[in-house]
Amino acid sequence: MPVCLTILGSGSAGNCAYLETPQARLLIDAGFSLRQIRKRLASIGKTPENLTGILVTHEHSDHVQGLAQLVEKLQIPVYCNRPTREALEFQQKKPLNCRLFETGAIFDLEDLSVESFSVPHDAQDPVGFLLKTAGGNIGFLTDLGHATKLAVERVRRANVLVLESNHDVKLLQDCPHRPWSLKQRILSRHGHLSNEAAAEVAEQIMSGDLRHLYLSHISRECNRPQLAFEVMSRRLEKMGASHVRLELASQATPCPTLTLQAP
Repeated sequence: MPVCLTILGSGSAGNCAYLETPQARLLIDAGFSLRQIRKRLASIGKTPENLTGILVTHEHSDHVQGLAQLVEKLQIPVYCNRPTREALEFQQKKPLNCRLFETGAIFDLEDLSVESFSVPHDAQDPVGFLLKTAGGNIGFLTDLGHATKLAVERVRRANVLVLESNHDVKLLQDCPHRPWSLKQRILSRHGHLSNEAAAEVAEQIMSGDLRHLYLSHISRECNRPQLAFEVMSRRLEKMGASHVRLELASQATPCPTLTLQAP
């Protein structure tokens, strides 16, 4: 059985991905309602009842909106670090049964290995992941104000990378719907990556092993999918990285499922 990855949705209003290996069926974040997660899983012939776990990057609502219902109704194991659990319990006003890991830890989850690493974002203890599977390494690097050397080093081994390309700086600065304080937060070193910053990350981590690059967490108000795609495409062309397939993750609909065959 191959390894399959589906970005169920990604953007300012919700983020969730589904990964299936021969032994594991995981969500990476659960930023939609349970109803919406069920609907999106059903579109690829899957159901939340069969999930074996949920990996959580951090406690912001666009990453955990459906988490409480998934745990309460379906008793699906949640994997996060202690500060994230404490933040979630504070939000929900009740205990949350989690399988805790230390940030920076590497642990096995069924037939895959999970590498966690710290990222700079305005949450309690946000993390990125590198998931090592039989079909290849899958990196998740979203929700960060800048790319640290640690984060770059961790995802450099990715064959598939889900990378934040949140905003266009000018569109953000000119956006009439966002207060200046929020703009400052997004632009800060603990906010979100711009299109140009994402392109810089891609250049830093580029290798012959990277085959698929998903642009994720694209802002509805302060970015345009085609603009994010064009900025990254130009950078990939400049690097001569014609071997990398570039994809846009959508807020509204799941991406086509990516199938990764074991060598």
